[in-house]
Amino acid sequence: MNYLEEITQKLLTKQNIFLTGGAGVGKTTITRQVIEYFESEAKKVAKLASTGMAATLIDGQTLHSFLDLGIASDIKELEISGRLEIKKKIKNLISSMHLIVIDEISMVSDTLLEMIQLRLEQAEFCGTVLVVGDFLQLPPVVRGSAEVKFAFESAAWAEFNFYKIELTHIYRTDDKKFIELLGSVRDGFIDEDVHNHLNEYIKPLPEDLSEFTFLFGKNHSASLHNKRQLAYIDSEVFVKEAQIIKHAKSVADAEIERFMNDSRIDKELELKIGAPVLFTRNSWNYFNGERGVVENVDTSFVYVRKSDAKVVKLEAVAQSKAKWSEKSINGKKEMVEEAQLSVYQFPIKLAFAITIHKSQGMSIEDLIIETNEIFAPSQFYVALSRSSNPKRLNLIAPACQWHQIVFVNNKALGFVKDS
Repeated sequence: MNYLEEITQKLLTKQNIFLTGGAGVGKTTITRQVIEYFESEAKKVAKLASTGMAATLIDGQTLHSFLDLGIASDIKELEISGRLEIKKKIKNLISSMHLIVIDEISMVSDTLLEMIQLRLEQAEFCGTVLVVGDFLQLPPVVRGSAEVKFAFESAAWAEFNFYKIELTHIYRTDDKKFIELLGSVRDGFIDEDVHNHLNEYIKPLPEDLSEFTFLFGKNHSASLHNKRQLAYIDSEVFVKEAQIIKHAKSVADAEIERFMNDSRIDKELELKIGAPVLFTRNSWNYFNGERGVVENVDTSFVYVRKSDAKVVKLEAVAQSKAKWSEKSINGKKEMVEEAQLSVYQFPIKLAFAITIHKSQGMSIEDLIIETNEIFAPSQFYVALSRSSNPKRLNLIAPACQWHQIVFVNNKALGFVKDS
């Protein structure tokens, strides 16, 4: 029995699932397959995540939006905001779902999981829940200096009674020594061998930086590097403006801007012939993070030559923000997922630089990591695990010791090791 069969079988028998594993093991691929299977069986699936960025990776929406949580971070704030009692339409929406998928569960706090459990109880939800993620990657976002508390720290976690399925085979690279290094960095483990192995990737930077993608910890650094490198290309600038279509009149401009930021969509995509780009989606002839060079640009298409010399003819593709609403179909009320807005843009970004956060889900072959912008637990692991070809990996020498960069949240590490 393969993973897809095991997961779907258990979900169909009302067993909640926790799908986990390190970076590059195929969690997103399996998740999409599970969603496709349920939808092919005419079963309703809620595709959710705690942040807009994570939600867009599975073409879903945020937990707060779907569950009508407003901006509350816990049940007390939910009560203060007047949203403690569930609205009838939200109850109908949740109860109509057969499967609720929550991606990037590591970013869900203990109090958010408590609110999720509350809403499911209020709606008398009878379906199953699939949570996906790695607690040794991106942690929950907290306000100010508040302590980070993970979903597994909530009493609700035990009540969901998740059956754990862990994926272990790394598809992103087959370099065994590098895979061992990734395992050590994921665990926050540093010894002399790990220290020396990391130092091997500190090399003189190549003369032609255009062949490599820089990973920065800060948006400003990535944006500045992209602008500087693009200016070195002596050719015409082509600006591709995103096309925005509102399917609902109530969609506000601020909502559109937030959706575009979360979805990694450039409002104005500046390109030049000869500029390196990264694909930001998966398709039959390219994958998320694959590199290419702009070959030609016309009114409707962008032509990108990949490293295998094949040219991909790209047109603008839509990313849509949807919500569930109740509709009368053949005299029967049903919950239907409807697009609220669609944004059309070419599925590429300049490949000179990208932030670690926005590299989520990418496999990048030619990579340079700015280690001096690592500031959060597991951030370096997320960056390092983007590499699909360690021979083409460069690390900027850190101004501190490796143990100050290779660190994890001890609570997350303890949970992963003990569960």
